[in-house]
Amino acid sequence: MARISGVDLPGRKHIVVSLRYLFGIGPKSAQLICAEAEIPTNKVTDSLDEGELRRIREIIDAKFKVEGDLRREIQMNIKRLMDLGCYRGLRHRRGLPVRGQRTHTNARTRKGPRKGVLSRKK
Repeated sequence: MARISGVDLPGRKHIVVSLRYLFGIGPKSAQLICAEAEIPTNKVTDSLDEGELRRIREIIDAKFKVEGDLRREIQMNIKRLMDLGCYRGLRHRRGLPVRGQRTHTNARTRKGPRKGVLSRKK
């Protein structure tokens, strides 16, 4: 089983599909990595030899930010927005949609379950 950037890649899938298991690598990036490493995209991950895995690792280390580093950068960007007190930062802080979506109805994923209004008895 191939291990890249702390992630075990599934062995019975094509390398282009397996590379997508890394956070920060999508379909296009996986294609570029395979092209640069001169590995056919339909090659199965288990059939890669050590040289091919080493080339893939070197390309990813040199040109891509993946897994922990990328997650840390994203969290730092969100924290920066919150510290600035800009509109997007306030939306992150309150747990509301950030990119202009409607909240009168919908947005339950972001807002959580309904809280309901307590009714008073007379």
